Amino acid sequence: MTRIISAFAIGLVFGIGILVSGMANPAKVLNFFDIAGTWDPSLAFVMGGALIVTAIGFRLVLSRSHPLLAGGFSLPTKRDIDVKLLGGAAIFGVGWGIAGFCPGGVVPALGLGRSEPAIFVAALVAGMLIVRLIETARTRAAPSAG
Repeated sequence: MTRIISAFAIGLVFGIGILVSGMANPAKVLNFFDIAGTWDPSLAFVMGGALIVTAIGFRLVLSRSHPLLAGGFSLPTKRDIDVKLLGGAAIFGVGWGIAGFCPGGVVPALGLGRSEPAIFVAALVAGMLIVRLIETARTRAAPSAG
């Protein structure tokens, strides 16, 4: 129960931060990308602030033997840059630039009662399912080693 309450509190603080910073507003995000027009650099300050907090937080948290509410850390082990990583990053960036939402910012925006965040989330889930189907089909089609 403590983990659920903790996750809720962390998500609530994150969501409030996204809303206060204006990052749930796709027009604000799109204006960041419109360098020749109505450029709004505030997103860079929000992201810079988030990076500073994250860098400090990681140093403090990873200096512990384990998280407060878990037996160990679950950190990614894969460090190579491959086609899947670059392709995913490119698709993420294009989607962000077209829609004005990123996955972290769209979740609090769902609570604003507009259709655009719901459409974005539906497209996000559809994309995840398509990738999973492609990966499953490719794994089944690959010749087994033996």
